[in-house]
Amino acid sequence: MSTAQTDRDGPPPAVASQESIRMRLQDMQIILYIAIIIFRIWTGAMTLRFAAVFAVFMSLSASVVAAEMIMFEQPGCVWCKRFNEEVAPAWPKTEQGKRAPLRRVNIHDTIPADLADIPVERFTPTFVLVDDGQEIGRLRGYPGDQFFWALVDEMLAKLDP
Repeated sequence: MSTAQTDRDGPPPAVASQESIRMRLQDMQIILYIAIIIFRIWTGAMTLRFAAVFAVFMSLSASVVAAEMIMFEQPGCVWCKRFNEEVAPAWPKTEQGKRAPLRRVNIHDTIPADLADIPVERFTPTFVLVDDGQEIGRLRGYPGDQFFWALVDEMLAKLDP
């Protein structure tokens, strides 16, 4: 695999930062809830007891995504590039992408600590569905967009509803 194409084969910027954007949105949602509670207490529209119950309820209602689709990739991977062109732009907008946001991991970089129990293969791309740190399913390679979606649906069906 050629390393000359490394810059062009990188992940699309919108997909690469999806997890950090989701975390920032969740933080902003919590800050908004706190601001609403403070305003209502200040204006007398809410008692402290109700504010505490409201705060607990709102913090629990913040969306938490436990499942992730890990994409193990490497620079110069032509099948990773094809995935980036055919599927990656649509992934975050799909039901599959909402249930399991895409997280990219370069197999030549240090593997994140939360993925230490997930076996890493040298074959890329490898897609691993992970839920609460446990591997649910694995897809080795990229079989093209039509087969990919069907295989991903099979993996997602293994998640608890």
